[in-house]
Amino acid sequence: MSLTLYAHPFSSYCQKVLTALYENATPHTVRLLDGSDEVTLDFAQRWPLKRMPVLVDDPRTLMEATIIIEHLSLHHPGPVRLIPTDPDAALDVRFMDRFFDNYVMTPMQRIVGDYLRPAEQRDARTVADAKALLDNAYRWLDQRMADREWACTTGFSLADCAAAPAMFYADWVHPIDSRLGHARAYRQLLLARPSFARAVDEARPFRSFFPPGAPDRD
Repeated sequence: MSLTLYAHPFSSYCQKVLTALYENATPHTVRLLDGSDEVTLDFAQRWPLKRMPVLVDDPRTLMEATIIIEHLSLHHPGPVRLIPTDPDAALDVRFMDRFFDNYVMTPMQRIVGDYLRPAEQRDARTVADAKALLDNAYRWLDQRMADREWACTTGFSLADCAAAPAMFYADWVHPIDSRLGHARAYRQLLLARPSFARAVDEARPFRSFFPPGAPDRD
């Protein structure tokens, strides 16, 4: 059975899964969540919370980007092992996946979400707290990346699939300090990875929809 992904190319969590799919050239079909009634209704019936991406691998329907990539690693493995077989190494990969989702992606989305509110409902404290969390995350990551190429020493993994869109968009809304050379170099390495570069290129037509305004770079 073929894989079907309900997704939009400009979504950070969709890019996380697309990077994993592209990394191993895993055959799949994308049902674009572009507002069309048929696809939207089908998507909502499969996942009433209406949070993308959703992967259908009959008879299973899988939600949440990390779970989807775990499923791909178990049932559709490729030459790039995104989750190591060694339990301790796998634990490190899963920790870094949670780091990027919780401490980079989440505060980035809070900042973006604030832009979506009417001006009189915006919350400066929420934005300030999110930027402070990003600064702390950037500093910690800069130290970690001082002695490695990818997020974990086992090579490109689930953690880097999470890092790529998180670092990409976070630097748009709250740039990484120029003194944090290791973190900045890691972001550039992620952008150069063919699997993520493809996801970024596919999302280019939608950059005008980025609420804070997409910078003229990357």
